[in-house]
Amino acid sequence: MGNEVCSMAERTFGSYAFIAGVLIAVVIGIAGTALQGAQLWLTSLLVILGLFVGFFNISRKETRDFLLTCTMLIVAAYAGNASGILINVQFVGVYLSGIFATVLTFVVPATIMASLKRIWLLGEE
Repeated sequence: MGNEVCSMAERTFGSYAFIAGVLIAVVIGIAGTALQGAQLWLTSLLVILGLFVGFFNISRKETRDFLLTCTMLIVAAYAGNASGILINVQFVGVYLSGIFATVLTFVVPATIMASLKRIWLLGEE
């Protein structure tokens, strides 16, 4: 029972880290350069939260779907030049591009951590 409680606490922390990461990504994406020195600090926090989400919030059962979804998002963003396309949207393009870039800053570390966790689990089987 002790492991279940710990697991539930980790899962709750991971859920809050996910929500915080998305909110911070949106704030950085919208405010951008207006944040000045805080932008570097918040971006670093975003990477750390991504690592926590990848480790704590993704269960063994969810790992495969999470990795597939995140990988497709990363590939589509890179190959499809999503930030370059979104920036051309009138009035809100700069904000959409910024939000998309910072969401990737959050998702990539989560994907890396979940991948390493999955590799570890495969080694245990």
